[in-house]
Amino acid sequence: MSLKSERRGIHVDQSELLCKKGCGYYGNPAWQGFCSKCWREEYHKARQKQIQEDWELAERLQREEEEAFASSQSGQGAQSLTFSKFEEKKTNEKTRKVTTVKKFFSASSRVGAKKAEIQEAKAPSPSINRQTSIETDRVSKEFIEFLKTFHKTGQEIYKQTKLFLEAMHYKRDLSIEEQSECTQDFYQNVAERMQTRGKVPPERVEKIMDQIEKYIMTRLYKYVFCPETTDDEKKDLAIQKRIRALHWVTPQMLCVPVNEEIPEVSDMVVKAITDIIEMDSKRVPRDKLACITKCSKHIFNAIKITKNEPASADDFLPTLIYIVLKGNPPRLQSNIQYITRFCNPSRLMTGEDGYYFTNLCCAVAFIEKLDAQSLNLSQEDFDRYMSGQTSPRKQESENWSPDACLGVKQMYKNLDLLSQLNERQERIMNEAKKLEKDLIDWTDGIAKEVQDIVEKYPLEIRPPNQSVAAIDSENVENDKLPPPLQPQVYAG
Repeated sequence: MSLKSERRGIHVDQSELLCKKGCGYYGNPAWQGFCSKCWREEYHKARQKQIQEDWELAERLQREEEEAFASSQSGQGAQSLTFSKFEEKKTNEKTRKVTTVKKFFSASSRVGAKKAEIQEAKAPSPSINRQTSIETDRVSKEFIEFLKTFHKTGQEIYKQTKLFLEAMHYKRDLSIEEQSECTQDFYQNVAERMQTRGKVPPERVEKIMDQIEKYIMTRLYKYVFCPETTDDEKKDLAIQKRIRALHWVTPQMLCVPVNEEIPEVSDMVVKAITDIIEMDSKRVPRDKLACITKCSKHIFNAIKITKNEPASADDFLPTLIYIVLKGNPPRLQSNIQYITRFCNPSRLMTGEDGYYFTNLCCAVAFIEKLDAQSLNLSQEDFDRYMSGQTSPRKQESENWSPDACLGVKQMYKNLDLLSQLNERQERIMNEAKKLEKDLIDWTDGIAKEVQDIVEKYPLEIRPPNQSVAAIDSENVENDKLPPPLQPQVYAG
């Protein structure tokens, strides 16, 4: 997809977002501009062509080897040595060239690994008996409860899904592209079977497919997201480094129609950045797409508030680029590749999710190729900004020429505001440190006063008093007292 940068800002023709084969669906840079359906068709054609060429090469080498072997039988002496070298050369070449054919048509690219898997097949699959996470358990229960409403159709779907997960367990040695192909084939087969055999309405098929995707991708996530066999992590580090190097880019350079001085707009920008960052925390491709969609809607709202009119597509893409630059989302390339490989293809080909995702791919492609012309800068200034030697600075208003660009003026005005905010932040930090020191001094002072009082008025603990004796305990003349009076009973 070609990107154009003009003085009025970044512009992408809407036709360039569509599949270059002209089917009407949204294309994707990861699929060389094709939609999911057309890309798979082109991929299968190229694969079949490669297989055919490999077979023809193998047959030709086999014939040449047989002819050379036959001719060697009639020769003697020195010819035997020549043929041995020729045979060794042909054998090595054949072994190297036919590797691709064996990979496609053998039961597994690793015979030893496959035998080990067959021996372990008697035991229950680790993918089932392993200690599952709380989220996996929750998703499994939700999936089963969801399928109960479909009775026999739900039972059949659950059976197919479990068989697919079992099959994927034994396909972890395959490349991520081949695992993606298996997943996409499963999506297509299940959807077609529900429509043809189950007579399920299309709108219900979409709901079921969303639940299937959620269930299987929650279980497969840790195996297929950013696998070690790909260069996804390398691409993540490269795009993060690129975005950090572009930290000096301002909204005015991108002609972003957003005024962050408006509180409502500033809140929308913060929410958009939060959504695009939150994408990495999701496991299901559909949930990651939902984060992109929420981010995009916040962008449209910010533009609408700023301009007091509905936002256009030409306004949206520059703002999305600015949000990505400002947020620097973690593992951006890995998330895009994961969605591309394992999302339900119908979501990427049509609807608002597909539109916003295609624009995000365009934004990332633009950032990777960002140059001085794209930002309306001279190459010298662009190189100095990228190297960190300097950054865009404030220019006094009296030095502006009458025909100076309003956007550049606004840029320097914002830089002045940033400088003031920086000074204010430093002042607040100094006051905060002073307050912290005062609190520590106050705490120490109170503790010292308490200690002084305790030392001045120590607490004296006295033994308990002896028990009080009876009043007449010391009266030695008790034995001389008359006896107590006894009651007398008189008969009347």
